[in-house]
Formats: sequence, structure tokens, C-alpha cells
Amino acid sequence: MDLDMQMSDPDFWNDPDKAKIVSQEATKLKEEVQGHDDLAEEAAELHELCEMALEDGDPSFTAEIERQYNHLLRELERREVLLLLSGEYDSCNAIMTFHAGAGGTEAQDWTQIVVRMYSRWAEQHGYKIRMIDYQAGDEAGIKSCAFTVEGENAYGYLKSEKGVHRLVRISPFDANARRHTSFTAVDVMPELPDDVEVEINMDDVRVDYFRASGAGGQHVNKTSSAVRMTHIPTGIVVQCQNERSQVQNREMCMKYLRAKLFELEEEKKERLRAELTGTQQAIEWGSQIRSYVFHPYTLVKDHRTGVETGNIQAVADGDIDMFIEGYLQFLKNRSNKMKEEV
Repeated sequence: MDLDMQMSDPDFWNDPDKAKIVSQEATKLKEEVQGHDDLAEEAAELHELCEMALEDGDPSFTAEIERQYNHLLRELERREVLLLLSGEYDSCNAIMTFHAGAGGTEAQDWTQIVVRMYSRWAEQHGYKIRMIDYQAGDEAGIKSCAFTVEGENAYGYLKSEKGVHRLVRISPFDANARRHTSFTAVDVMPELPDDVEVEINMDDVRVDYFRASGAGGQHVNKTSSAVRMTHIPTGIVVQCQNERSQVQNREMCMKYLRAKLFELEEEKKERLRAELTGTQQAIEWGSQIRSYVFHPYTLVKDHRTGVETGNIQAVADGDIDMFIEGYLQFLKNRSNKMKEEV
């Protein structure tokens, strides 16, 4: 039964959760079909315009032809990237966490720069940021931070950013103007749909309530609205203090914990698959993925894909699509290579 037939069933909305999923999928597929039709129509119009220019020998068509061609090319490139988002959870929201490495204020300042970079990228692509937790640095910057990036394919794009990000620069916090190397760890998980089962025995979870300390208004210091959950068997700790009530913080904490436990199980499966197939497939968690060099030269280089640029200021302002797209292409090529080997 196709989606339109399901939606036309009189009993369709008797199960609101299922109905929402089906209607969202139907809307997504219709937009994809409409997008393809629009591209085909635009290509036909461009072909017709080129033929008119050749027949008339009129150079005044040149500017319009170039404009339409460049627009069509950009749209084709964008849709080619979308085809790479084939993972089961690529369409989900993303949960991003940031932790400053050793190095005190310098590392915490670097973490703030990285958080700003992803916030700017999200803003530029129409995604919404929803803060979960925020721990300010002792003097400047950020010790740790967690937020969701909400929107279609957020996880599919941002999964490339999981790992350790390395900074090399003359530290503005060093009176002797020495060069420092700092690190921040970025983790990216999908915000799982409600129908994905993650087994959590609440007897294994310790729940603590405390007064929030971050931004959010005077109420955060008056009530114990912040929530911390500790999953005792794994040692995983998550907390949320940026919602306005204890109930909302608890709900967000559960989503965060589900994502962490799901990620842990997926990593175990990935290691097992690598052992069974005999492949040396890298587990990206915890590894250094990218370097950002401000001194003695300017360079941002992804160590997995080799993609690099000297425009480090643009990258810091959120221009990271080249790295995201490079990684998606890298995953596709690696998958194809593994299939050939099998």
C-alpha cells in the first residue's frame, strides 16, 4: 500500500504518531519528485535558450545563459550530495557535544570557537540550535557544551564532524606569545525517533537534580530544575539544564542518554564487523580528524580526506561544507571498495 492510500484511509489518524511519520515521509518524497521535475524543466529551458542564441547569433543571451547554467550546476551538485545521505538515521536531528582538552583557558577558548563555527553553519543552512547543557570556562571560553541541531538531514551532514579537532596558534593568553597546540573533542549522535528501541533499565540509572547555573533567566537558580543521569553499567553521564522545567530537562536527558547508549552499541557492532571481515576499518571516535593552523601559516586540513583550505577565517565562520561533502564522498568510496574486496 503506497503512502497516499494509507493517508486516505478514514482510520489513518487513529494512530497520531504513525500518521505523523507517514505524512512526513510522503511530503519528503513529493518534494524529491518535484525537485527532479523542476531540474528537468530548467535544463530544457536552458537548452531552448541556447538554441535561440545560436539561431539568432545574438550575444545578448550570453549573460542569461551563464546565470541559468550556474544555478543549474549548483542545484545538481547539492542534489548529488543529498544522494550520499543514505544512512538509516541520516535524516534525523543531531546531538552534538563538545569537551575542551587539556590546556586550560587556551583549550576552552578553542572549544568556544568550534561551538561558534557549528552554530554559524547551522544558522546558514536553516537549522535550529537547541541548547542542552553549557559549562563556561574558568576565565574564558567553554569547558563543555551540548546542543541539538534540528532539521532535515542534520545528522547526515554533521556525522562527519565527530572526533578531535586540533588548533595550532600563538595563544592570546600567553604573555610570552608562544605557539600552543590545543584540542577539543566533538561527538555527534542522531536524535533517535521514538520507534527506535533502546533498552534502558531505569534501575541502572541514577537521577540527580540540581540547580542550573547557565543562562536562562532567574528561575534557574531558584529551583533544582537541572537533571543529571548516570548509567551505572557503562558509566555514561548526561545532563540537561537549559530547559525551563525539571520535567523538560528530564525528557531531554532521556533522549541524550538513549542516543549515547545507541552509539555505544553501534560502535560494538562496527568493531565486530571489522573483526569478522578482517578489514582494518577505522573507528573515528576519539581520533584526530582535522587540524586548524593559524601560525606559522594558515591552513585547515582534514586528515581523513585530504581536503584543505587556507581560508581559515571563513571556516571559523561556518564555511565547512567542503569538509562535510568530502567526508560523505570518502564514505561512499570506502564502501564501494569494501564491496569490491568482498
